[in-house]
Amino acid sequence: MDQLVFEIPERLMSLAECERYHGAYAPGVIEFGPDEYRLDSPLAWDALVSNVGDALLVQGSVTGTMTTSCARCLEDLSFDIDGEIEAYILLSEDQDAPEDMDEDEFDVLPEDRRLDFEPLITAAAVLDLPLVPLCDPDCKGLCMACGTNLNLETCSCNQRVKMEGEAPANNPFAQALAGFKVEE
Repeated sequence: MDQLVFEIPERLMSLAECERYHGAYAPGVIEFGPDEYRLDSPLAWDALVSNVGDALLVQGSVTGTMTTSCARCLEDLSFDIDGEIEAYILLSEDQDAPEDMDEDEFDVLPEDRRLDFEPLITAAAVLDLPLVPLCDPDCKGLCMACGTNLNLETCSCNQRVKMEGEAPANNPFAQALAGFKVEE
């Protein structure tokens, strides 16, 4: 796959200089919370690195498609990624970050002046992912008793639970909520 670590050239250490970097990145799987996202093809990325005085400003984009499972029914679904790469990198540890930035909002360029785009690309992709991946906002999920995908068919145990208010014997959470009365 394309190179992700670049040595910043000497000319980029001068104010107002800039350079464009781009490539493809294929991490295989990105874990985000309880979900695993698989790449359908490598992520395409492009970034402009500009010297803004005491720091390098990195701005760019990452695009691609990732696949994961629906959080309710476990069916595969794909998401288009269109994330923004952003970073503020101080040129040396001796320089102060802008007053309006917290410590986790900037980095310091290493002494060897090698900039690793991998964490920037991954962060941009992850920030563009949904917190809860759903195939449809109205996804009915799986039957809590037998595991039937309720988007595709209705199972008899789910109807029994609804009609009789019974909780499946193997689901302690459902049992605890079965007798809970909600006032309207």
